[in-house]
Amino acid sequence: MEPKLFTLSNKENIKVTITNFGGRVVSILVRDKEGKMVDVALGYEDLKSYQKENDPYFGAIIGRYGNRIAKGKFSLDETDYQLEINNGPNALHGGSDGFHNKFWNVEQPNAQTLILTCFSADGEGGFSGNLNVKVIYSVTINNGLQIEYAAITDKKTIINLTNHTYFNLNGEGSETDILNHILTIDADKIVEIDETSIATGQLLPVTNTPFDFIKPKKIGAKIEENHEQLQFGNGYDHTFVFNKQQGNLEKVTEVYSPITGISLAVFTDQPGMQLYTGNFLTGEDNDGKNRNAYRFRSGFCLETQHFPDSPNHTNFPSTVLNVGETYKSTTIYEFGIHK
Repeated sequence: MEPKLFTLSNKENIKVTITNFGGRVVSILVRDKEGKMVDVALGYEDLKSYQKENDPYFGAIIGRYGNRIAKGKFSLDETDYQLEINNGPNALHGGSDGFHNKFWNVEQPNAQTLILTCFSADGEGGFSGNLNVKVIYSVTINNGLQIEYAAITDKKTIINLTNHTYFNLNGEGSETDILNHILTIDADKIVEIDETSIATGQLLPVTNTPFDFIKPKKIGAKIEENHEQLQFGNGYDHTFVFNKQQGNLEKVTEVYSPITGISLAVFTDQPGMQLYTGNFLTGEDNDGKNRNAYRFRSGFCLETQHFPDSPNHTNFPSTVLNVGETYKSTTIYEFGIHK
């Protein structure tokens, strides 16, 4: 299958470009406080860069299981499963055969909607069940990028889908990093991780820690503090546990750039969100859009999802998908101008 680009637009206020390779969001153009269109998503110029070994999952649909599973092992109905190990001692983002590396089938019924589908065979990446997946991207009248996920299986399995777009509301390729962004997250707890970034099963209160974004705060305000969790993640690379009830589609996060005035609100029905601050971007390659080099912390991700390593922690919300059930999830990234 050949790589193709598809464009979604909402008249003159938002324009989103998506490729069928990995279902990746390549660009998001929105207006800044001066009325100028600004690209706020990191991405590459060509397919070859997206396929390189150290690709940081720019803009990709992530599955079958977003985030990490300890040692790639879990059990379902007393059957043990072993996934591909691709992140230290652990499994990450579905492995090398993950959805980020698939060519998706695409249908575009109108200028605002893109429907992507793919099939994941039983045993692929070590996962059970033949899985049929549908992802619908759409732009809304409120200048949002809405992502609706759905999946069915013919055998009991686990699933945790998300999107890995890197945002920089100053503009991708900007000389400024994302540490000046003002962030609010409606979460009183995070999922504790160990030195391999695997969930311990414990939830840590954010009060009096660098992880407290209940009130608006610069992303960089405390990112360099001497805190064990920050050291384990090389910065923020943690799942925030929302205060809202799971399953309700609600606003959970707001962030804005003081430079451009562009704001981003996140609505989701998921119980958590991985905040990742581009801690492993190096700027070594000049293969970003317009030959930009994406430097350390030049983008951040807001990956709405269930918790990492959930199959191995009975106290976490379940990620099991049974035969006859339909996995469904919705997230909206809504753009505006900060008042």
